[in-house]
Amino acid sequence: METRSCGVRHMCTLTLLLASVCPLCCRASWVRLGLTPAGVPEKLGCSSPPLSPKQRELCRKKPFLLPSIQDGARLAVTECQSQFRHERWNCSTGDRQSVFGHELTSGTKETAFLYAVMAAGLVHAVTRSCSQGNLTECGCDARRQGGGSPAEGWHWGGCSDHIQYGTWFSRKFIDGAPKNTSTARGGYTLLTMNQHNSEAGRQAIDRTMSTDCRCHGVSGSCAVKTCWRTMAAFERVGVYLKERYEHSVQVSDRSRRKTRRKEQRRLPVDKHQLIFINKSPNYCLEDRRVGVFGTRGRRCNRTSGGSDGCNLLCCGRGYNTHLVRHVQRCECKFVWCCYVHCRRCESMNDMHTCK
Repeated sequence: METRSCGVRHMCTLTLLLASVCPLCCRASWVRLGLTPAGVPEKLGCSSPPLSPKQRELCRKKPFLLPSIQDGARLAVTECQSQFRHERWNCSTGDRQSVFGHELTSGTKETAFLYAVMAAGLVHAVTRSCSQGNLTECGCDARRQGGGSPAEGWHWGGCSDHIQYGTWFSRKFIDGAPKNTSTARGGYTLLTMNQHNSEAGRQAIDRTMSTDCRCHGVSGSCAVKTCWRTMAAFERVGVYLKERYEHSVQVSDRSRRKTRRKEQRRLPVDKHQLIFINKSPNYCLEDRRVGVFGTRGRRCNRTSGGSDGCNLLCCGRGYNTHLVRHVQRCECKFVWCCYVHCRRCESMNDMHTCK
C-alpha cells in the first residue's frame, strides 16, 4: 500500500512538471515555421502550423498575418545561427517540434537569447509588412506627420515604421498570459523569465531604430529635410541582442528561494537586460537527451584566439587537420559572341576539425 502511494506521488509530480514545461514549448513551437518553405503555411491555413491553441485562435482571427509570422520565425532562426556560428552552442536546430529543444526550457543564457530574438523577429516582420502596405490593420506611423522643427529646416514625413502594432501582436502571440514579471525579492519562474526576455527583445527593435532624412532644395542645397524613423536591419538587432546575451544577469529562481541566503538576493534588473536562472552547460560533449550536440567534428580556426579558435571550440581535446582540394572557375573572359570562357583552378587548403 505504501509503495502504491509513493508511485502515485511520483506520477503526480511528473504530471505537474510536464504541465509546467510543455506550454512553454508549445508557445515557442511556432518558430518551426521558419524552417518551412515560403508559401506553405498560407496554403495550409491556421489549423496545420505548429501553434499552441491560443496562437491558433489568434491566427484564425488574423490569418493575413501568417506570412509575417513565418518571416519572423525565419529571421529569428537565421540571426541566432549567424550570431552563434563560432560558439560552442551554435543555435543548432533539429527535427524536434520545438526546433531548439531543451534550450527553450533550460532557463540559461541561451534560453534568454532565444526568447528575445524570437520576439524581436516577430515585431520586425509584422512592422515591415505594415510599412510596405501589405496589411489593412496598420500602416506607417502617422503620429509624427506634420511635426518637426521648421526653424532648423526639417520636418517629419515619409513613412516612419509603426512598431507599436508589431509590438502589440508579438506580446499577444508569444506571451499569451498577461505579463507578470517578478521582483528580485520574490524571484523568477521560467515563465516570468521568458516574458522579461521577450519584452527585452521587443525593446531592442525600438532601441536600434534610426532617423533617416532626405534633402529638398535648389541644386541639392538641403534647405529643407524630410525625416522619418526606420527600423535597423535585423542583423543589427542580432548584434545588439548578442551584446545583451554576453552581459546577461543571473536572477534567483523562485522555486529555490527558501534555500537561498539573504545576502544572495539581487537588485532589480533593467528591462533591457537579458536574465537567466540556471548556468549553461559547457556544450563540449554530446548529450542527445537534452539536445546538446557537442563540438566534435566542428570546423575551427587554428590561428584564432577567440571563440572560433581550435583551443576553445574543441574544449582542449585537440583537432584534426585535413587537406582539402578546392576547385573553382577563375580568369573568366567574355568571348564574342557570346559566351564566357573560364579556367578551372585548383587549390589545396588545410581544414581543422575538433576531435
